[in-house]
Amino acid sequence: MIDLKYIRSNPEQVRQAIRNKNEKADLDALLELDETRRKLQFDFDNLKAEQNKVSQTIAQKKKNGEDASELLQEMGTVAERLKAINAELSAANTQLDALLLTIPNLPHPGVPVGRDETANKQVKTWGEPPAFDFEPADHLALADKNQLLDLTRGAKISGSGFPIYTGFGARLERAVINFMLELHQQRHGYAELAVPVLVNRRTMTGTGQLPKLEADMYRVDEDDLFLIPTAEVPMTNIYADEVLTLAQLPLKYVAYTPCFRREAGSYGKDTKGLQRLHQFNKVEMVRFVEPATSYAVLEEMLQDAEDILQALGLHYRVVELCTGDLSFASAKTYDIEVWAPGARKYLEVSSVSNFEDFQARRANIRYRDKEGKVAFLHTLNGSGVATPRLMIALWETYQTAGLGLRLPSVLEPFLNQAVPGPDGVSGLATNS
Repeated sequence: MIDLKYIRSNPEQVRQAIRNKNEKADLDALLELDETRRKLQFDFDNLKAEQNKVSQTIAQKKKNGEDASELLQEMGTVAERLKAINAELSAANTQLDALLLTIPNLPHPGVPVGRDETANKQVKTWGEPPAFDFEPADHLALADKNQLLDLTRGAKISGSGFPIYTGFGARLERAVINFMLELHQQRHGYAELAVPVLVNRRTMTGTGQLPKLEADMYRVDEDDLFLIPTAEVPMTNIYADEVLTLAQLPLKYVAYTPCFRREAGSYGKDTKGLQRLHQFNKVEMVRFVEPATSYAVLEEMLQDAEDILQALGLHYRVVELCTGDLSFASAKTYDIEVWAPGARKYLEVSSVSNFEDFQARRANIRYRDKEGKVAFLHTLNGSGVATPRLMIALWETYQTAGLGLRLPSVLEPFLNQAVPGPDGVSGLATNS
């Protein structure tokens, strides 16, 4: 949520930010309602002051044995006016709060301005695309040969976009998740959480998914609970309505959860195999920090996510998202895209974002600074990383002729099924 005082003082900057993000928000209606609310508040305060002043006069008259009936009658009229104004003020505040929730976060001034992903800026690459002396297969061919997935029966049970990992595929999924959790804890110093996957409406609103993205969420109507689209939602909201001490900051958390997205707007996008799912697994990083440090922390979190891919020996690139490709809540985001040689393209496996105080304002997460002043902190999160496209890249990068698989040796402790291979790569007992 953007500070209303800031919007009031910088309407054109906010209006431009809304345009740059390709968002739709009625800023004129918000400003008009804000003016109405302020006038109502002014009238209410003046009438209340008058009521208090006359009440003292009435009390004095009664004490002196004087007639106060005329003043009492006048105050009855004032009380009715106060009641009516208070009702209007309450309605205006409710409407204003609803409109504020539709205003997107402002992009950081350094974010490239652009309409869509074509204006994203490549920041760096790591590694080289693998070379093969055969035509690399895609992940579906590898999954079929090695019995890693059963998409048909997953679709029978739940519908398309709900894969079943089978045999070694299921074990590898679990091993990669454990590998990522351990790396983030042991090397990066994150504390692990196990969080709910069903959250209430206020929690979804706190991180910015609601009201804008409700059509993309799975909802339990009877309880008005939502299946989480990412662990960011429950992790960020654990400190909603709390004031943290400066000594508690910074806070670093990591969690694995399944994630659920209806992908209501994905019609026509590539949904082949594991590329776009309704249910998928992800390891998520979340940080709570002082505002002055948040952009340095963003770079740290980017490296934390990169460390996963580097440990796995996967070629990737990092892109900075332009304004038109930023999420509703983000001020600045890096995407990490890993190379999938069978698909012959880069696939996003991580987004790392700084939300500044946008989520903290919505969820009312504050801290007491070194001067003792209570202020909103900054929140950041990043995928560390999501598994479906990671699996695509992993299988396709480490395939062998004849659709076999050999995987990085760093996974050996988590698989307990590896046969040592050359150059830090393990040969695995698959069904090939």
